[in-house]
Amino acid sequence: MRFDILTIFPEMIQGYFNEGILARAAKRDLIKTGVTDIRAFAKGAHKNTDDRPFGGGDGMVMKPGPIYRALRSVRRVGERSLVLLLTPQGEQFDQNMAWELSREEQLILICGRYEGIDERIRRLCVDREVSIGDYVLSGGELAALVLMDAVSRLVPGVLGGEKSAREDSFEGGLLEYPQYTRPRVFLGEAVPEVLLSGNHQEIRRWRRVQSLKRTLDKRPDLLHNTVLTREDDAILQELKKIAEK
Repeated sequence: MRFDILTIFPEMIQGYFNEGILARAAKRDLIKTGVTDIRAFAKGAHKNTDDRPFGGGDGMVMKPGPIYRALRSVRRVGERSLVLLLTPQGEQFDQNMAWELSREEQLILICGRYEGIDERIRRLCVDREVSIGDYVLSGGELAALVLMDAVSRLVPGVLGGEKSAREDSFEGGLLEYPQYTRPRVFLGEAVPEVLLSGNHQEIRRWRRVQSLKRTLDKRPDLLHNTVLTREDDAILQELKKIAEK
């Protein structure tokens, strides 16, 4: 899978590619990454990528020409390329969308700045608009990195095993259960005995109970859209009874 990020601040992006999971995945040729400087496709001596908005108003708008030419330069012939615009107006990014996007061959991420980009790029060149939350950032770069990180770890082989990704929070609609490692006792608090028992059935049930409890406590809204088993329903009823006492 390939990620191409279009931005006027390539230095903000490049360092992230050189560390952690993305760097290891790139070395193993599981993903490819690229950063394209939109300013390199601007015309004129000053390489301006923005201009005053027609109709007046504060701020500047990113010009369509440089973005369009940058976009054309990174499209891969014969590959399924999806062009994404990072914008507060887009659909809310979540784990389900991350799985959808992980099946694409190439994601091209456009990072806007200032008051946004010329509407003609949005209408004529963008396949999907994506938001990482109901707030406004100075530009799309951080949002692009969030999306790329979440999607890349779902590409087969990147995490070293499919089970690791499947057990993360929001997989299956629930928050992840608590995790522990050495030492067995830290600041007077011990690791739950069930995790040391070696009884895989009991460990599985404990983790499910904890996942349901954490979701009920922190994000009860998630339970409305989660497919629950009869055992899950029974556990939730018991947890609610305990909470009411």
